[in-house]
Amino acid sequence: MITDDDVRYVARLARLRLEPGEAERMTGELAKILEHIDKMSELDTADVPPTAHVLDVVNVQRADKVRPSLDRDDALKNAPAVADDSFRVPRMG
Repeated sequence: MITDDDVRYVARLARLRLEPGEAERMTGELAKILEHIDKMSELDTADVPPTAHVLDVVNVQRADKVRPSLDRDDALKNAPAVADDSFRVPRMG
């Protein structure tokens, strides 16, 4: 059985600030979630393979191919500012 104090404790661990009355509401919601998890733990998953993704996903990226690119001087011609043969960009604060 989950209590309001349990919810406040978990909120404190997660660095969450609860508004007045929110712990009581969350207690009921968390209890429902834990009940659902208990129901799911009763399922027989012995024949279900571990799944990292719902769909069978394969690497959809293309293989790298070396191709001709812009000459450094041509690329830097379009730069608003250049320093030491590189693009000069504003400093991030």
